[in-house]
Amino acid sequence: MSRRTLSMILLTLLVLVLSGCNPATAEPIGPDATGIWDKYLVYPLSWLIKESALILGNNYGLGILVATVIIRLIVLPLMVKQIKSSKKMQELQPEMQKIREKYKNDPQKAQMETMAIFQREGVNPLAGCLPLLVQMPILIAFYHAIIRTHEINTQTFLWMELGAKDPYYILPIIAAITTYLQSKMMGQATQGNPQMQMMIIMMPLMILAIGVTLPSALSLYWVYGNLFTIVQTYFLYRDKGDKNPKPTPKGGASK
Repeated sequence: MSRRTLSMILLTLLVLVLSGCNPATAEPIGPDATGIWDKYLVYPLSWLIKESALILGNNYGLGILVATVIIRLIVLPLMVKQIKSSKKMQELQPEMQKIREKYKNDPQKAQMETMAIFQREGVNPLAGCLPLLVQMPILIAFYHAIIRTHEINTQTFLWMELGAKDPYYILPIIAAITTYLQSKMMGQATQGNPQMQMMIIMMPLMILAIGVTLPSALSLYWVYGNLFTIVQTYFLYRDKGDKNPKPTPKGGASK
């Protein structure tokens, strides 16, 4: 299964799961929560947001920021691995393109040769899917923490009520734009791959569709997370440029 297919399936599943949750009938979450889902995912997130907000003057928008940064730091090793894998894939693109051209009439042989390159270089083409697989349950748990915690879903931040959708759709649009920017930066490693280029367009549209129908707190979490990833990706890709300067042509500097 390709990364694009897996991403689309996961996002579609996310929309179906979240749209089926009814805040009016959601059972409140508390320290007496039972079950693996509530006890180890939903309640800890609820507690983290509340405690962070209290420390920051009862500001739940900033509480969500702290919770987002902590979550992103926890999954940071996976994200770094994803970016390193993407950078390696970028380096292998010329060699892979030669294989596609050489075996354009034999897709099976092309696939075998491509997998041989991945094995030789120690690259897992699906490594980039792991952060997405990890973040989807976190996003759903985050949504449950919002709608099942009275202190969160009744608070306001800027122009929004965190437990209700953004009345002006400003935050979902920002979430879509930052998703596009994040995907575009990651897309440095997918140039020449039409499927991944299509995902750069589809992902923001999916996020926009989710954001306009769900609580503002969820879009806020997504924006914070995107900004974190954009900064992280910038520094990781910049490191590559610092360590691999362009060679100077023989015979002196280029004019």
